[in-house]
Amino acid sequence: MTAENGKLYVVATPIGNLEDITIRALRILREVHFIAAEDTRYTRKLLQHFKINKQLFSLHEHNEQDRINQIISLLEHGRDIALVSDAGTPLISDPGFLLVRALRRKLIPVIPIPGASSVTSALSVSGLPTNRFVFEGFLSHKPTARRARLRLLSREERTLVFFESRHQIRGTLIDLALEMGGDRVAVVARELTKRFEEIHSATLNNLLVWLDAGPNRIKGEFVILVQGALVNSETEILNSRHLLAALLKELPISRTVIVAVEVTGLHKNLLYNLALDIRSRQLDEKTDKDPLF
Repeated sequence: MTAENGKLYVVATPIGNLEDITIRALRILREVHFIAAEDTRYTRKLLQHFKINKQLFSLHEHNEQDRINQIISLLEHGRDIALVSDAGTPLISDPGFLLVRALRRKLIPVIPIPGASSVTSALSVSGLPTNRFVFEGFLSHKPTARRARLRLLSREERTLVFFESRHQIRGTLIDLALEMGGDRVAVVARELTKRFEEIHSATLNNLLVWLDAGPNRIKGEFVILVQGALVNSETEILNSRHLLAALLKELPISRTVIVAVEVTGLHKNLLYNLALDIRSRQLDEKTDKDPLF
């Protein structure tokens, strides 16, 4: 790298409301020699709105590998380039990873120009814990693969963040409820910063009801946030087992769990699984005491 090397600026653009672009982002877009855009048609409209005239070329998931050498050559000849996605912060479920990795290896400067992000925007208003979270991006559109992934995530204690499209939102909410429990709290943020923005918090079961209640709610782009699995201490679990064992002597499992939830405040799924384990052990003990032969 020489003093004449150019820089790649990773520039965040609005996710909907054009007023969310930063002053610094506008300056960089005006000053660079080229802009690499996920969709040049979309970016051209953004530039026209702010009266910026700049040469564009495409960089998307289908041509990123082929573009890397071209971009490196431009940078090594002192040209500055801005990388933008269709909306929000580039590389967050968008192309650019291969390029940035290649530039890092060559010690060519890559500079973030922060701004709008649907992930942080949704988290900030979700009412869910934000000190620790996991961003999962888009789930598989294949139901079997999607459910398998959600099953693995069902015990994740951090807040979960997903992107989803209008075509998959209903199926994803159904699978979330099946794999994580319909009573788990979640948030759907739809069309963030746009005219028809909606942010709704409810249990996963009730979110599906909410989605079906409005014919236009199926439209747009979605961020789904799901409360992480609840963490319970060993003492809480031990005390819960004693309570469940006593209740199971008098009540069926379903009623036992309802009473235990009211008494302990612990998660229904946790108590149900504990109750099943206790009942199984009780049956085993009874079998041992009363052999058939």
